[in-house]
Amino acid sequence: MRSTNRLGQCSMAISMATRKVTITLDDDQLEELRALVAAGRASSVSAFVKHAVGIALHDAAGWREMLETALQETGGPLTRKERAWADALLAPKARNTARRSTRRRSVA
Repeated sequence: MRSTNRLGQCSMAISMATRKVTITLDDDQLEELRALVAAGRASSVSAFVKHAVGIALHDAAGWREMLETALQETGGPLTRKERAWADALLAPKARNTARRSTRRRSVA
């Protein structure tokens, strides 16, 4: 891919388009990231986050592939009823509600 620099000279550009975004981290996470950068174990906070996002996306793709394979081997896609059950089980609010109701029952 050829690009032109601000002086009008041609150069080879081998990069992907990037965009700045704002993220929110816990204070302790940011402190740890900055400590890694200060120690030379990460080139920058941005580079560390970019790498972590890449790993997470790769992991998500792997899990998606594994799920698709498992579904094919066990009868195909989930039915609406199975999907509703899984969504209820995996939803953060549902898990918190289930924990609270379990605690109440065990206390009584």
